[in-house]
Amino acid sequence: MSELTDWAYPLAESLLAEPLPRRWAHCLGVAERARTVALILGQDAELLEAAAILHDIGYAPDLAKTGFHPLDGARYLRDVASADERVINLVAHHSCAWMEAEARGRREELESEFPQESAHLNDALCYCDMNTTPDGTPTNPIDRINEIAGRYGPESLIGQFIRRAEPEILACTSRVLERVGAAKRQPM
Repeated sequence: MSELTDWAYPLAESLLAEPLPRRWAHCLGVAERARTVALILGQDAELLEAAAILHDIGYAPDLAKTGFHPLDGARYLRDVASADERVINLVAHHSCAWMEAEARGRREELESEFPQESAHLNDALCYCDMNTTPDGTPTNPIDRINEIAGRYGPESLIGQFIRRAEPEILACTSRVLERVGAAKRQPM
């Protein structure tokens, strides 16, 4: 680890490990997935890993202000933790957050406060999140989407959002896997 991840891991742990141990396990798993795609990110690999460990801090009881965890987490990182702007933006927009923001009537608020990072980084964070179970173990995006829809219920806001986001989540995963495959085929 280096400076950014040395800072991010203890921060995420302090916010999630005790009040939300399962969420903490998920974030550890997402960060582990981030390390598996580092080869396609170059200098942004550490940035992705830091965003991965922090992506769900908005669920922490002390941070949950709006009930929309990407926004709550990003605001905390910006206003309290003085985090790296790119990490903040990745947390704010992780895993098709704009679609959930739209369903909550918060899309303009999200997008006016936090610009999106590059598509390849947003894809990578979505890939990592949607290929990790709530307990932090590897999964695939179909099973993850089904798990989320089942946990919240198909008629809930989250259930409807995740089904609406499913094509984009699968496209993100496909783009990341294509880039990983191409990187592995490159001669040394």
